[in-house]
Amino acid sequence: MVTINYRLNAFGFLCHPEITAEAPEAPANFGHLDQQAATRWVQRNIGAFGGDPDNLTIGGQSAGGSSVMNQLTSPQNKDLCQRAIVQSGLFNKLYPNPGMPRFLRTIEEAEREGIQFFSFLGANSLEEARKLDAVYVRDKMVEYNKAFWGTVVDHKFSVGNAFELFLQNKRLQVPVMLGHTTDEFLSIPEAASRDEFRRMAVEMFDQDANAFLELCGFSSDILEEVISKASVNGIEYAIRIAGQANADTGADIPFYYYNFEADIPGWDNPGAFHSVDLWFFFETLAKCWRPFVGKHYDLARQMCNYWANFIRTGDPNGKDSTGEEMPIWEPYTPDAPFGMKFAGQAEFAREVPDDIMKFLVKAYFRQNQRILAE
Repeated sequence: MVTINYRLNAFGFLCHPEITAEAPEAPANFGHLDQQAATRWVQRNIGAFGGDPDNLTIGGQSAGGSSVMNQLTSPQNKDLCQRAIVQSGLFNKLYPNPGMPRFLRTIEEAEREGIQFFSFLGANSLEEARKLDAVYVRDKMVEYNKAFWGTVVDHKFSVGNAFELFLQNKRLQVPVMLGHTTDEFLSIPEAASRDEFRRMAVEMFDQDANAFLELCGFSSDILEEVISKASVNGIEYAIRIAGQANADTGADIPFYYYNFEADIPGWDNPGAFHSVDLWFFFETLAKCWRPFVGKHYDLARQMCNYWANFIRTGDPNGKDSTGEEMPIWEPYTPDAPFGMKFAGQAEFAREVPDDIMKFLVKAYFRQNQRILAE
C-alpha cells in the first residue's frame, strides 16, 4: 500500500485568471493533479518495491472517496488503475438544504472567487500572492470562510460533475467497491411545519408528491415522525442510483456494496459514525482509545481480508486468515440490490431497500432523464 499527500483547500483548488493564463493546460484542481501524479509515479516505480504496475487499485474515504470519483471520471486518466474503492465518498444532493456549500464550481466561478480571495489577502497580483507566507495564507483562508475549496470544472482534468459522469458510464471501466457507515450523512428534510413539508414534497416530486407523503406517513399529526420516515442515508441513496445506472447503461461493471453498522463502544454511544470504519479496514483498533473487544478485532480481520482480496483480484471473496471461507459477497445489481453488512460479523444481507428509498431512487431517474441521456 502506498499513501500520498496532496494539496488542500486554497493551496489545492484556488483559481485565478493569472493562474489560468500562466498554465492553461492545468489551470485548476492542483490537489487532484497531485493524486494523479502520485499514481503515475507508482505505475513507474512500484516494480522496484515488488509491486505490479498493471494491478493498481486507487481508494479513498470521505473526501478521498470523492477524489477517487473525480479520478475515475477524468478524461486524462486512461489506464490509471484496474480497480477502485470509494468509502463514504459517493454524494448526490437530495433534500434542499440552504446551508450546504457548493461542492462543484465552474472555472469562471472559481476565478472570480480567487480574485476576491486575493483582495482579502491584500495581494494585487499572482506575483504578490506568491510572496506571502504559507501559514498566513492558510489562516486567512480559514478566516475568509466564504468558499468551499474543491473540484473545479476546468474542462481539462474535470469535465463535469463526477457523480453524473459516473452514471453516464463516462468513467474508467473497472470494478468498484463502495459503501458507507449507517449513521453518517443522513439526508433529513428541513420543515418547520406540515404545510412546509407538503410544499417541499410538491416542489420536489410534483405529481408524485402524494405518493411520497403517503410513504412518509403524512396522515400522522406528529411532524417528527413524518420527517424521520422520509430521512435516508445520503450515500446509500447515491450508491443505489449508481447501481441502477450501471445496469441501465449496459456497463455491468462489478459493484460490491457494503454497509458498516458495527456496535461501537464508548461512554458517548456514538453509533456507526463517519470514518469509524477506517480503524476496521486498516486493522488499527489498538490505536484507538475505545474499548474494542474480541468481536471487533474478528470483524476488522474479515474486513481487511475482503479489501486485500479485492485489491489483489477485483473480487473480495476468499478465505479468512483462519483458513475458513468467508461469507460470499455477491456483486450489487438492481435485481439483487444486496450488500455486505459489517455488524457483529461479516454477513451478506439480502435485504431489499425500504419503500421510501425505492421511491427516491425512481424519482431521481424520472427527474434526470436529460443528464442520463447525455
